[in-house]
Amino acid sequence: MVLQAQEGRLTTSAARILVVTAVPAERDAVARAFPDGTAEEVRLPGQVPLLRAAGGYGLLAAGVGPALAAAGTATALTAAALDGRPYALVVSAGIAGGFQPEAPVGSLVVADEITAADLGAETADGFLPVTELGFGTVSHRPQNSLVRVMAQATGARPGAVLTVSTVTGTAARAAALRTRHPGALAEAMEGFGVAEAAVAHGVPVLELRAVSNPVGPRDRAAWRIGDALAALTEAFGKLVPALESWNPHDHR
Repeated sequence: MVLQAQEGRLTTSAARILVVTAVPAERDAVARAFPDGTAEEVRLPGQVPLLRAAGGYGLLAAGVGPALAAAGTATALTAAALDGRPYALVVSAGIAGGFQPEAPVGSLVVADEITAADLGAETADGFLPVTELGFGTVSHRPQNSLVRVMAQATGARPGAVLTVSTVTGTAARAAALRTRHPGALAEAMEGFGVAEAAVAHGVPVLELRAVSNPVGPRDRAAWRIGDALAALTEAFGKLVPALESWNPHDHR
């Protein structure tokens, strides 16, 4: 794949990369890393809107939660494959809650593990992940080489990003999640769904998050969504040199 930088923004000549966010505000933050006027909206099957940006990038606001994320990602990947132009990489991106103090507000996290934190069953002895019930999976690990180059280029800290269906709003739940997942740096709501679809299509996946708020008691006054979206734009502006050194056939 051949990539080039133009005026500090993203351009590509051959890369096919799908970026999946939850909401349009996150998608638009990513789009701001591209030259003006390069994005056009197309409709995928099911009337799913996709922005096509320079060089074959697809920007998709799939919706909130793992189910919509998986459905939208699968739709985009299937449409691209049927068109004979499959994607080489899927990136789940957006803002997230950060576990303190390791992931402060405004920082970036790149997932070295994408884990469904609440997929399982509550029992008298505590939470059991679905894998301990004898079926399914709860975690995907992005390629080490991809995580490494992305972390070096953007300054993002590698660590586990948890996918939850209910955003944490208490100190007790934050502590419980950290006990079960001591390597967790952030929580969001879509990464595992995106990863499930990508893995089903045999496409590498990455999750990149900009921290907008601490994980814990729900305090809207402490949220810095604008700062996190700006950090997301800056991070995607650094994707070109990162991906230039990444070999999509290197699965280490």
